[in-house]
Amino acid sequence: MKRNAAAVWQGSIKQGSGTISAESGVFEDVPYSFDNRFQQRQGTSPEELLAAGHASCYSMALSLVLGESGLTPDRVDTTATVTVEPDDDSFAITGVHLDVHARVPDTDADAFDQAAHAAKDGCPVSKLFNAPITLATHFVD
Repeated sequence: MKRNAAAVWQGSIKQGSGTISAESGVFEDVPYSFDNRFQQRQGTSPEELLAAGHASCYSMALSLVLGESGLTPDRVDTTATVTVEPDDDSFAITGVHLDVHARVPDTDADAFDQAAHAAKDGCPVSKLFNAPITLATHFVD
């Protein structure tokens, strides 16, 4: 399986801007710029897209791990926070934090926590990051 997205950039790093599109068509010509990325202005950034990909991949991985134990979650809500910090002359992703809230019938908080950590390690997007990944779990009865 292969998936792709494309980005176009025009101009200098600080005054320029670009657009991002996905092959599937789910988003097309979404704007991004230096200000979106580093000044937290309205618009997307590569790190926001990475966070969205990680949150969605992790939620699916958790559903898989739970399913392997015969459990089906009613709901999994995951927020991924990607941290970018200065690194020598550039910037680097220095960490990702996953915050998961889930309602899983017929289990307990300990079993959920164990599944949540296994999903973090098994998630394909988690394996992509060369940065520490932390996890906070919130089991909803």
